[in-house]
Amino acid sequence: MDRPIGMFDSGFGGLTVARAVIDLLPHEHLVYIGDTGRYPYGPRPQAEVREFAHQLAWSLVKDHDVKAIVVACNTASAAALHELEAELPVPVIDVVAPGARGW
Repeated sequence: MDRPIGMFDSGFGGLTVARAVIDLLPHEHLVYIGDTGRYPYGPRPQAEVREFAHQLAWSLVKDHDVKAIVVACNTASAAALHELEAELPVPVIDVVAPGARGW
């Protein structure tokens, strides 16, 4: 089986992104982690959000052998995107930049 695409969010909001990925790439497998136990990320310190993002991203890599990661959480993208891109062995995609370009 082909490796899945991984995705994480602080809760359920990223499910709309997951739906779009499923619609656009119907033959891809998707692993979604919704971190509802630590939701919401917004009021938390940036360093804590960065730690959560690293934990979730590495879990997708190590536990699920994903071929790419979509960071579907705006807060996590703002806190950790560049670090994740630099250290993970797979491509990292965020949803903030495409949304911002649409404006």
